[in-house]
Amino acid sequence: MNDPSFVQTRWSLQDLLAATEGPELDRILGDLETAVAELEASRERLSPDLAEEEFVRLMALVERVAALSARLGAYSYLWYSEDTQNQEALAFRGRIEKLLTEVRNRTLFFSLWWKGLEEEPARRLLAVSGDNAYYLESLRRFRPYTLSEAEEKVINLKDVNGVQALITLYEMITNAFTFKVEIEGEIKEMSRSELMVYARDPRPEVRAAIYQELYRVYGKEGTVLGQIYRHIVQDWASEQLGLRRFPSPITVRNLDNDIPDAVVDTLLEVCRQNASLFQRYFRLKAGWLGLERLRRYDIYAPLRPADKTYPFPEAVEMVLDSFDRFSSVLAGHARRVLTDHHLDSELRPRKDTGAFCYSILPGLTPWVLVNYHGRAEDVSTLAHELGHAVHALMAAHHSPLTFHSSLPMAETASVFAEILLLERLLEEEPDPAVRRDILARFVDDTYATVMRQAYFVLFEREAHALVEEGRTTDWIAERYLANLQEQFGDAVELSDEFRWEWVSIPHIYRTPFYCYAYSFGQLLVLALYRQFKMQGQTFVPNYLNILAAGGAQSPGAILSQAGIDIASAAFWQGGFEVIEDMIRELETLS
Repeated sequence: MNDPSFVQTRWSLQDLLAATEGPELDRILGDLETAVAELEASRERLSPDLAEEEFVRLMALVERVAALSARLGAYSYLWYSEDTQNQEALAFRGRIEKLLTEVRNRTLFFSLWWKGLEEEPARRLLAVSGDNAYYLESLRRFRPYTLSEAEEKVINLKDVNGVQALITLYEMITNAFTFKVEIEGEIKEMSRSELMVYARDPRPEVRAAIYQELYRVYGKEGTVLGQIYRHIVQDWASEQLGLRRFPSPITVRNLDNDIPDAVVDTLLEVCRQNASLFQRYFRLKAGWLGLERLRRYDIYAPLRPADKTYPFPEAVEMVLDSFDRFSSVLAGHARRVLTDHHLDSELRPRKDTGAFCYSILPGLTPWVLVNYHGRAEDVSTLAHELGHAVHALMAAHHSPLTFHSSLPMAETASVFAEILLLERLLEEEPDPAVRRDILARFVDDTYATVMRQAYFVLFEREAHALVEEGRTTDWIAERYLANLQEQFGDAVELSDEFRWEWVSIPHIYRTPFYCYAYSFGQLLVLALYRQFKMQGQTFVPNYLNILAAGGAQSPGAILSQAGIDIASAAFWQGGFEVIEDMIRELETLS
């Protein structure tokens, strides 16, 4: 029975900060200043001979600074996300970004000292660092690419009014876009999230119209958005390649994720080699839709004339029940997000158009933002983002410096949550036609999570090189179209407006090379799910241990304990074998 308390509403940020002026904020700012000043006072005592007790005390201060900074930074971002045109929120965000940059610069000396230590004293202090050991080891991975303190401070200051300002401008411009499409004789003006509801509309002319309008609007501003991207890429190259001497643009992200370049290369190459698998699926789907060839407009088309919609309370109960069937621990953590009023699911103008989970501090219930329209994919998105929240709460016993998992591991709980939801839906559906639709939708989403994301990164690798060569925005757009043509082969008909899709992808602006984390996470979870089906309930404790590791170990170390070798092409191919099994089943249901 649906819980009437699960209503579609705005979140509350009271657990972070009650107001942007007043005694609570003053106290947090005062505590932050005290911790920073105390850490600064230790500077002259730092040496290779630093006593273990003193190092432990200083690390507690580092944790305190990180926790207070995270609270302030999270509030500024979450408030801004509620309404991306709110002038007060923008001003507060700017104020906090400036403050936190000053904090980073004032405390920078400590991480630089730590990176500069020789191996023997570093090992001695690591031995007493407890849960912060992996955080400290991760800092030392960047030792060869670290600059002087003065240079690092200049970069921090430069970023606030440089690349971060460009990203904010990109978000302001694109979140303000409106789209006009004629539907059933009526011109509708919509936000992007409202527009993309129609990507799964049963009417082919509507699907075509919304994509044409989407990329008409983005394409109209393509020169401006492309120029913003070029400046972001140039900044990345100037700092990461020119100053820090990383061997390639993507190495920066790989080192941050603690995944070797060779592993990422293997992952992307296996994805590339399996493009024909999804092309096979798209030919199958074209037949279901009565088309000779699928158009790019039709990738996510429903197979039945009308999609079922799910009232929000029903969707919540479906997600919680699917979690509970696997583990009551997962369900309990997910329920916390709702009962603590940390979920923003309502639709309103100027709200961030995407979906995310923001995990801030160990034990503090994460905040989740979705734009819930009642579609089946919205239920899946809800499961996905609540999965992220579960992951953070499972790792609540770690320090503020180690509870966040690395980007690729961050998708482990979210994608697994989607599969648990899929399993629940399939188990309860006896009709082969409906089962086909449910499974096809999952393969649609798997394409979007695995292949599409991998090809974004393949494009980014090329685009960074093109910007370095001085190529124009139009040239980059042409190469993006070629990227799509390789991805789809002759299975999908491409229209020219899709050359502007890349300027509509926030991740490539905000976090270069982020997107392979989705491919990594989905293929990993498919392999884990196969283990679950083979092992049954004996698998559950091992899976919970993976989540509980948080960011306290490297991805390779966490997964090796589950018998997974991420350097093996065969492992990644195993994920595609699960996808192929699904496509084979769909072929029998045709």
